[in-house]
Amino acid sequence: MPHAPIRIIGGGLAGSEAAWQLAERGHDVTIHEMRPVRGTEAHKTDRLAELVCSNTFKSTETTNAHGLLKAEMRLLGCMVLECADEARVPGGSALTVDRDVFSAAVSARVLAHARISVVREEVSALPSPGIIATGPLTSDSLASAIRQRLGVESLAFYDAIAPIIDYDSIDHDVVFRASRYGKETMEGEGDGAYLNCPMDRAQYENFLDALTQADQATAHEFDAVPYFEGCMPAEEMARRGRESLRFGPMKPVGLTDPRTGREAYAIVQLRMEDKGGRMWNLVGFQTRLRYPEQQRVFRLIPGLENAEFLRFGSIHRNSYLNAPAALAPHLALKDNPTTLFAGQLTGVEGYTESTATGLLAGINLSRLLAGDEPVVPPPTTMLGALYRYMREADPRHFQPMNANFGLVDDLGKRVKDKRAKKEQLAARALEHMAAWRDEALVATSAGA
Repeated sequence: MPHAPIRIIGGGLAGSEAAWQLAERGHDVTIHEMRPVRGTEAHKTDRLAELVCSNTFKSTETTNAHGLLKAEMRLLGCMVLECADEARVPGGSALTVDRDVFSAAVSARVLAHARISVVREEVSALPSPGIIATGPLTSDSLASAIRQRLGVESLAFYDAIAPIIDYDSIDHDVVFRASRYGKETMEGEGDGAYLNCPMDRAQYENFLDALTQADQATAHEFDAVPYFEGCMPAEEMARRGRESLRFGPMKPVGLTDPRTGREAYAIVQLRMEDKGGRMWNLVGFQTRLRYPEQQRVFRLIPGLENAEFLRFGSIHRNSYLNAPAALAPHLALKDNPTTLFAGQLTGVEGYTESTATGLLAGINLSRLLAGDEPVVPPPTTMLGALYRYMREADPRHFQPMNANFGLVDDLGKRVKDKRAKKEQLAARALEHMAAWRDEALVATSAGA
């Protein structure tokens, strides 16, 4: 007896890729896309995979995290990247596309597939079996259904993201490890949970001037955020008064520098973002500064003069799930493994990352319907490391994440040259992805 078509909610990058992966494995698929029946504040057309912000998928070089992720996706047969190649325009090493040609190419491929149909309607119920890939502008009715199913705390509507710094790029002769009043130490360790960057008064005043005078990113109309205390940009807080930060995220009380025995005039704290301790979050420094400005201003912080930014800060409208708290490791309902989530709704950032989750969601739903267990690539790969982050991040502090080398398992040896280290990480990732593909994805199509 034939199965009913698998339902995919959302025809963006993730939904289109998931549909393609399922259809290529012999499944009938229906994409439910609410445009043009109901539009959004961002989209201009009714085409699938419309790019609403930038027209670039970022770097193609494997020594860049986004380039490595794309190389891994190509090993898995990514349809969206094939369409991006067809629509490519000059952009140096970046995969930059003509956005109209690109969305037209994805639409044409998907609509021409004999096993895929597209229904133009708004959906307000979770499908099973199916994939929810509605992105950061998920409709209110579907968001309400998700909150009702997963709990009100599982779905956020605004990102308030602080920058993340590579541990190896921090000057540990300047910063010191401690927790306020000796509390909040890491489990099983005597050291404090935070890295602390001490400032004297002149350094604080200089930093404050740079922060308040720096250029902010211009928001889209649909990105406008009604600021509240929980997501106040650091630069806005600083404009409230010269002491606002020193009595807020930069308060020095309870933090004695073990090398001087004194409290600093102000302190910037960094909190560990991953279990391996390779990524550190600038506590309380969510920001709307432009990326170059973030580098310039935050490198004025003592100890961060040569900081490598694994993720920049931002504040914008973005519906996303608290994946480590609410979802299974393959990004599905914990009580129904055949209802999966993909795209930005899962807590990833960026076109490439969103597409990658759609690709793996399609693969895993096909496996589940064939009676196989879901699979995730190893954390030595960029895709596997991204999934590990969404599985193991602290739910109390979970924020959306983009691909970066801080997520990937370390080499287990020290490599001083940064480019050489990334080359070795990339070579290992592609080798492991190819091996995982050959081992885990053999004979998993519906017809196998």
